[in-house]
Amino acid sequence: MADTLPSEFDVIVIGTGLPESIIAAACSRSGRRVLHVDSRSYYGGNWASFSFSGLLSWLKEHQENSDIENDSSVWQDQILENEEAIALSRKDKTIQHVEVFCYASQDLHEDVEEAGALQKNHALVTSANSTEAAESAFLPTEDKSLSTMNCEMLTEQTPSSDPENALEVNGAEVTGEKENHCDDKTCVPSTSAEDVSENVPIAEDTTEQQKKDRITYSQIIKEGRRFNIDLVSKVPCSRADVFNSKQLTMVEKRMLMKFLTFCMEYEKYPDEYKGYEDITFYEYLKTQKLTPNLQYIVLHSIAMTSETASSTIDGLKATRNFLHCLGRYGNTPFLFPLYGQGELPQCFCRMCAVFGGIYCLRHSVQCLVVDKESRKCKAIIDQFGQRIISEHFLVEDSYFSENMCSRVQYRQISRAVLITDRSVLKTDSDQQISILTVPAEEPGTFAVRVIELCSSTMTCMKGTYLVHLTCTSSKTAREDLEPVVQKLFIPYTEMEIENEQVEKPRILWALYFNMRDSSDISRSCYKDLPSNVYVCSGPDCGLGNDNAVKQAETLFQEICPSEDFCPPPPNPEDIVLDGDGLQPEASESSTIPEANSETFKESTNLGNLEESSE
Repeated sequence: MADTLPSEFDVIVIGTGLPESIIAAACSRSGRRVLHVDSRSYYGGNWASFSFSGLLSWLKEHQENSDIENDSSVWQDQILENEEAIALSRKDKTIQHVEVFCYASQDLHEDVEEAGALQKNHALVTSANSTEAAESAFLPTEDKSLSTMNCEMLTEQTPSSDPENALEVNGAEVTGEKENHCDDKTCVPSTSAEDVSENVPIAEDTTEQQKKDRITYSQIIKEGRRFNIDLVSKVPCSRADVFNSKQLTMVEKRMLMKFLTFCMEYEKYPDEYKGYEDITFYEYLKTQKLTPNLQYIVLHSIAMTSETASSTIDGLKATRNFLHCLGRYGNTPFLFPLYGQGELPQCFCRMCAVFGGIYCLRHSVQCLVVDKESRKCKAIIDQFGQRIISEHFLVEDSYFSENMCSRVQYRQISRAVLITDRSVLKTDSDQQISILTVPAEEPGTFAVRVIELCSSTMTCMKGTYLVHLTCTSSKTAREDLEPVVQKLFIPYTEMEIENEQVEKPRILWALYFNMRDSSDISRSCYKDLPSNVYVCSGPDCGLGNDNAVKQAETLFQEICPSEDFCPPPPNPEDIVLDGDGLQPEASESSTIPEANSETFKESTNLGNLEESSE
């Protein structure tokens, strides 16, 4: 591939995460020549999706690559006297403190190679019984700097059906067939008003089962000053939810409706929050004649913030955004892609390729070539020593060396991924996507977001659930999240198989890790960064993809200031070939429903719509 690559492009993108993929698609859509490369063997970077065996192979691969050193002999001879090189790192250190536990019996054949597993490496798998699970992990502990994405289990469409590639669960086998568990690195349902949803086509031929699926948004009920984690109630999102809620009195229902109606158009009433701009949203809610119960609902479940995290303006914006998303595709503001979050970067990569972008996986970049006089980057040198010229360069944060990032202060995210045997919520349907926020109870800790996926999302096999827990790190992921895990779940043991009175879901498999949060890092923090090199961050701790989309749009406007940002692709039915006739008007199938200030007031249940790319 290197021998046939053109020697010049308009934009070179290094890394295939969501921000990079959106920018690549936008640039290609605007007519720029785009080269999109990634040293990994898969799309998505820290947003990618794996099969279950692929995840284990990936962990093994990164452990083996932890001691790789850059070979500068490939490119040093190509650096001229008026140039200097910025070496890129071949190590990915975005993940730390990886701990994996298996609570169910396991029988994995080392020669089975499942579709979606990474090439050249087999998974390193050990077994842990119920008494040893708390002290053992799948991987040796010499190197805890294993780089991983925001891990979520994803289903591959065509995995191996070998019966020996199975995890035994209560007499049944989780095999390598279509409904096997798979791993996706980032589990963040998108809000239906995000710009990214405007550019992802929504399938019209959604099955009846998918139309019946719902995203259930729930909250922990507060009793006095404490939260009762055993009591979970539905968050009143729409007007109908508010008045049907059994957790609110009639007076509270009227008070909540009045406040939410104000939030939809708060900018028209500046006198209502004048003088409160510099205080927290929590303190502002106390001035609005809302009961403690309503303050809790608005703060944690609707604005999705905490007592100290948001100002009054930020809280009002978050509340309006939540309400603005209602009624577009369902009675909650969220959408979740079929086959997981890893499908989104691939969707934009396909768009880039359709409009002429060139893609190279397993293709590493050794260094950036910088002109000493102008201090601008002029080219890259790849693993084969080929020099490729470009005007603009976008680089994923993890590719930069420790020297370049020496002034960067990263935050950390604590993540846990669980496979369980039943839902946390007691509901009539077994096909629910559940989102639950567990507020922090102790000083210095953070709220934990729990996302539970069912088999209809194509992320786990039928009869099991995939659970993601996320919070801002204060300690290691296990220390941050294990208290919540212990309250919501119990470990799976053989002794409990015959016990039919078990109320809590049982954990079959668990993964804990800390992930670097590089969002909101100023480019000035990176040492000697050329002006035409742009940095893309990985996933953040927020719910949704707002940060990735805004980052992509901001960087695109710097590269192409006079171009529209990633307009929706034309409907295939509207494309006229060979200039025969005029292009017809957009069909109804390409129209995306709009939300307005009346959405919350008149929202109806339109049904949850989940989207999968091929």
